[in-house]
Amino acid sequence: MSISFDPTHCTLCPRRCGADRTRPPYGFCQSSLKPKAALAAVHRFEEPPISGTRGSGAVFFSGCALRCIFCQNAAISWQNQGVSLTTTELAETFLSLQSQGVHNINLVTAGHFLPSVIDALHLAKNQGLTIPVVYNSSGYETVEAIAALEGLVDIYLPDIKYYDSALSAEFSACPDYFAVAEKAILEMVRQVGPAQFDPNGLMTRGVILRHLILPGCRSDSKAILSWIKDTLADTVYVSLLRQYVPMYRAKEHPLLRRRLTTFEYEDVIDYFLSLGLTHGFRQEKSSASAIYTPVFDGSGLIRKEETT
Repeated sequence: MSISFDPTHCTLCPRRCGADRTRPPYGFCQSSLKPKAALAAVHRFEEPPISGTRGSGAVFFSGCALRCIFCQNAAISWQNQGVSLTTTELAETFLSLQSQGVHNINLVTAGHFLPSVIDALHLAKNQGLTIPVVYNSSGYETVEAIAALEGLVDIYLPDIKYYDSALSAEFSACPDYFAVAEKAILEMVRQVGPAQFDPNGLMTRGVILRHLILPGCRSDSKAILSWIKDTLADTVYVSLLRQYVPMYRAKEHPLLRRRLTTFEYEDVIDYFLSLGLTHGFRQEKSSASAIYTPVFDGSGLIRKEETT
């Protein structure tokens, strides 16, 4: 399925800001037409069935349609660091990662470049890309955008950040977050169905929903888990993230400037178990460290011409 895209009036993301992507000033995501990325690397810190033993081939795209005030990748989501690539260069970046032995290609926050990403995936697949494609997303996507990825993406790895519209408005400037993400996630599940694994325990198809537990927001986390239980049950895996570190503007926020406590995290884990959910992942306390934030130096990106 193709996606309708007018480069002079962009409506790719749920904000539908109508920006002209052909010239500055650009819209909310700060992006021009060419895909822009800040890093392509073997990434070993995803969930076990994604990273496996050889890592996930992650391409971190610059800009973002969400831009949370606590973003751990603010250097690219807010500050837009990175380099522009042609579609051919992006396809060759995917193939380069595959040649390094990674288990999959991991597209990190690629939604605002979707037409170019779709073209690059087709090109790469025609040139020998055979490993699964992971779509790693904020969850804030239109149904039309996700539908356009059918047949190209094998594994969806979306966040489900908020249930409460007041929280999503305050932390990510999008009061409609859950209403939008719910529909997008249901489309992801429709496309790829229940999780499938190879003999080595690597996911080959399916959906993993990620939820970052925020300090002082346990009730919102529980509301999300209740929705998952009532709507999706065990057709998806749930990754309950403990890795919150006050970063970027979160350091100035009265609720977000502290770390998550052990009690808060374990309380949400207990609620997950009380619901009878069984398909999930948890994190160790040591995951809450800035050392896991990548260095966005442009390495690993295939560029035939130097662009900025």
